[in-house]
Amino acid sequence: MTEAQTRAKVVRSLVGKVVSDARNKTVTVLVERRVKHELYGKIVARSAKYHAHDENNEFKIGDLVEIVESRPLSKTKNWVVARLVEKARAA
Repeated sequence: MTEAQTRAKVVRSLVGKVVSDARNKTVTVLVERRVKHELYGKIVARSAKYHAHDENNEFKIGDLVEIVESRPLSKTKNWVVARLVEKARAA
């Protein structure tokens, strides 16, 4: 076997909070990360929103979920919700 055949595929995964579940089979996930500022050295928060596929519409606003990269499912949707990390607390 060649090296390319034995190498496992790297799967990107991110953990974030569901901020919108308005669309059918889609949730918007906010992923926050903390990075050091290049010039000033201060730790700053950076965030990005990803549209993720939710086949059964089971995830609600406030849930902490893990998303994994997949093939393009629509114009803006390239991620699929893999699992629920933490359920949203009732207010």
